Amino acid sequence: MGISYGYIRVSSTDQNEDRQLLAMKSHGIADERLFMDKLSGKDFNRPRYRALLSRLRPGDQLCIASIDRLGRNYEEIQEQWRILTREKKVDILVFDMPLLDTRRDKDLLGTFIADLVLQVLSFVAQNERENIRRRQAEGIAAAKRRGIRFGRRAAPLPDTFFLAYSQWKNGTCSMSEAARLCGMPRSSFRCRVLRLQAESDAPD
Repeated sequence: MGISYGYIRVSSTDQNEDRQLLAMKSHGIADERLFMDKLSGKDFNRPRYRALLSRLRPGDQLCIASIDRLGRNYEEIQEQWRILTREKKVDILVFDMPLLDTRRDKDLLGTFIADLVLQVLSFVAQNERENIRRRQAEGIAAAKRRGIRFGRRAAPLPDTFFLAYSQWKNGTCSMSEAARLCGMPRSSFRCRVLRLQAESDAPD
């Protein structure tokens, strides 16, 4: 039986990693097998992630809290999934999406289902992120044309916000669950959702 490792990524040194750490502990991942980067997910030039890849051996298992810990766009997530499962020949367990557990159903159908779910999730997360940013930019531009002034810029959204927002919007999780997914208080998550919706709905 292989060794279980955990990978944690937060987008900056200001973002709290406690939620991911608690999830790792609850799955029995020992401290010496935890790897964490506090860097942007815009690329894979991450020292701890590279160290993890060099440690992994065929039959090992990699645990992550959510699929977007592997990257911030469709292509990056797909590529890392391929490297891990096909080249490294390790299993992957995604805590918040039990269907993404490559230990299960090792036959061709099981592999197909996991790959299909991965493609759908990573595409939806990226598409939702791009749509929200586009609508937000359009809403802000329209508001500025009407003479509305904006105050202090809001804190950056957690990387998991867009996936959590998409799942909440599609009814696959509650607002409280979505807030927990991105490590935000429920009230803060709700405020950011309302603000994004208001900005995206602003008329020209």
